[in-house]
Amino acid sequence: MKKRVNDIFYSLQGEGHNTGRAAVFIRFAGCNLRCPFCDTEFDSYREMSDEEILTVVSDFRLQTTDYRLLVVLTGGEPTLQVDVAFVDLLHEHGYEVAMESNGTRPAPRNLDWLTVSPKVLGGETFSGERSEVRGERLPDELKVIFDEHTDPEAYLPSPVTHHPSPITHHPSPIKHLYLQPCDTGDAQRNADITARCIDYIKHHPWWRLSLQTHKLIGFK
Repeated sequence: MKKRVNDIFYSLQGEGHNTGRAAVFIRFAGCNLRCPFCDTEFDSYREMSDEEILTVVSDFRLQTTDYRLLVVLTGGEPTLQVDVAFVDLLHEHGYEVAMESNGTRPAPRNLDWLTVSPKVLGGETFSGERSEVRGERLPDELKVIFDEHTDPEAYLPSPVTHHPSPITHHPSPIKHLYLQPCDTGDAQRNADITARCIDYIKHHPWWRLSLQTHKLIGFK
């Protein structure tokens, strides 16, 4: 069954835990959410078989050494199309496989890295506690898009409470917790959101700041 692919390109990871790493990005078309700040063109795609996708990815690999190259499955929402067999195919050809998801659907368990960036649009959203109960694969990294209305703690399996002694880390099984200021397209509002985000992290230091470095330095 062919997959709808918006784009395949070779660049650097611009945000989150793997910022700065070279990676081949496979951007799948289609999403079950329609976030107003999303930078993906949904209506343009080509249908490709798994083998055709692998051929394009392999062409980029010719630019590198024998290093185990990172492939990032993104979208749109990649869990609508990506399955265990596709991840296995990439593994068989020597790739490390990461996925960026909105967390509303279970992700393949054989991923090397899972980033969940939850959204709230009136429907079902990611819940770390619910994922634990269902036995789903928990993300390695939670990257929450932050604006004036965000409650980051709502996504975590174990809410922080007052402890009799200082805690050294958040008790959540998701160890890498990031807040990323929302890019609204309005410079003044963006500056205000970033200031609020920094202040939130100073009061909730188990979170770290994620910036979209690809936008800051102007590359894809």
